[in-house]
Amino acid sequence: MQIDHQISASALLPATQRVFQIAAEKTATLDRTWDTKLGTPVFTVEGKYSSRGWTEWTQGFQYGCLILTGDAVGDQRLVDLGRKRTIERMLPHVTHIGVHDHGFNNLSTYGNLLRLMNEGRIEEDAWQRTVYENAIAASGAVQAARWSPTSCGLGYIYSFNGPHSLFVDTMRTTRILGVAHQLGHTLMGENDTKINLLARSIQHGLATSKYIVFHGDSAHTYDVRGRTAHEGMFNRNDGNFRARSTQQGYSPFSTWTRGLSWAILGYAEELEFFKTLSASDFKQAVGLTKREVLEEYQRCAIDTCDHYIDDVSAQDGITYWDDSAPTLHRLGDWRSKPADPFNDFEPVDASASAITAQGLIRLGSYLGPRLGKRYLQAGLSVARTLFDEPYLSTKKSHQGLLLQSIYHWPNRWDHIPKGQKIACGEASMWGDYHLLELALLIKRMAESAAYPTFFISH
Repeated sequence: MQIDHQISASALLPATQRVFQIAAEKTATLDRTWDTKLGTPVFTVEGKYSSRGWTEWTQGFQYGCLILTGDAVGDQRLVDLGRKRTIERMLPHVTHIGVHDHGFNNLSTYGNLLRLMNEGRIEEDAWQRTVYENAIAASGAVQAARWSPTSCGLGYIYSFNGPHSLFVDTMRTTRILGVAHQLGHTLMGENDTKINLLARSIQHGLATSKYIVFHGDSAHTYDVRGRTAHEGMFNRNDGNFRARSTQQGYSPFSTWTRGLSWAILGYAEELEFFKTLSASDFKQAVGLTKREVLEEYQRCAIDTCDHYIDDVSAQDGITYWDDSAPTLHRLGDWRSKPADPFNDFEPVDASASAITAQGLIRLGSYLGPRLGKRYLQAGLSVARTLFDEPYLSTKKSHQGLLLQSIYHWPNRWDHIPKGQKIACGEASMWGDYHLLELALLIKRMAESAAYPTFFISH
């Protein structure tokens, strides 16, 4: 991609304000018009949100959009509406034992509300604080209970596919274990065994690095530095790794770009969190030094970010849905020109780019000016593209906020408009939410305001 080394967060402030102004109307309208009997809004079809009832993994994003937008535009009514919906409808997600999505649903809602209270942006209330903290603590423990040990002494939080399955997506959901740990919570096991939540979070990240993040250090032809596999599969009889797979990508040996984006943001955010912990926290949790853990997480963050910048994104920082999609070659030298959402061959996935942009900025901020400028500027460059058409949804008739989002292209779950050959022009609940997280991060940086984190900052 072509990085603008001069662009700043301040230069993007007007664009973030426009994003939130549009979001203020869209989020309130969706809440008012959505029929909850249909389940949860997931992605749009001809500009109208539709559902695909399964794990309801996007409900927290819907209410999180209300909270983020209300905070950004100073509309307490939107924050209150997000809080009301959280209390009314999110409790089943706290105790859901069948999914790996706890960080998605419950940090987007309870977590954002707790963050705003800690920042002093909503009024302190002891009972509300208790509700938020207890929900996060319970959710983190439930997530940690989905545990499969590996033969190498690590372990992972397994996906909804079952105990054999490690998903790359989960790198952005395990952060809820960290907040639960900060709150002093532990998972209680058989014979009153106390299970350290931070330990499981760290081990999951190390297992993800070992088995489904590629580092270019083997002779395998598919071992491209920074590439990620969607899924790793293990023999549950002995914990040995057996194979890589994919659910939503093109192949086990290509990069499904939204999976890559979950790794990019997941590792970058964990680095920010781990930096605040003491050395004894790491020794007690996993028997490693803080430096050893940070070095491995930093390697993953840098490798995946470099892969996105150098190999996966088009010139404008936007990515297609898979870096080895079968007809991507029909677009010619697609890396040297802006992404084309309306081409005839392979869809763009702007939701992956929105998630990645935040990860790039966070990694750049974490590394500092000398080592991190490349990543910070890359993230801002991607954001500038996303904050304008044809990615920003400016029409009131379209319920989505971030266009050109892809859910599951191999299964053809995504809508192909009349006259087009591929899916385009539609939005997703996770894409909308992560565009708002990205905009809030840049807005806070531009205004020298509180830097938003998922964890409890002291």
